[in-house]
Amino acid sequence: MRLLFITVLTLGLIAPTVGALAHHGWSWTTGGNIDLTGIIKTVRLGNPHGILKIDVDGEEWTAQVGQPWRNDRAGLKDGDLAVGVEIRLIGEPAADVSARLVKVERLFLGEQEYVLYPGRD
Repeated sequence: MRLLFITVLTLGLIAPTVGALAHHGWSWTTGGNIDLTGIIKTVRLGNPHGILKIDVDGEEWTAQVGQPWRNDRAGLKDGDLAVGVEIRLIGEPAADVSARLVKVERLFLGEQEYVLYPGRD
């Protein structure tokens, strides 16, 4: 009985961690890149990563950008990612492309390129 309790407790502690690692890694993406251009509709920056909702030809896409330190390192400043700004992004979409979710590797604001994940392209 004690062994069963320890096993269930251990699995209960490990299971949420595995899901978090899968989500925050790259395993949920296709491994290939897509290129999207649209208008930023909502912005939530912060940890564990920023989230942008983008209108791409009438479809809403969710774009994961970097953590605050990664965005800073790429050269993004406060207010660069704002509602109404046109953005072009290159990144890996979710394996289920119908989810319209992409992990951004590089983005462009006008002609300025910001590389969030060097070496991923």
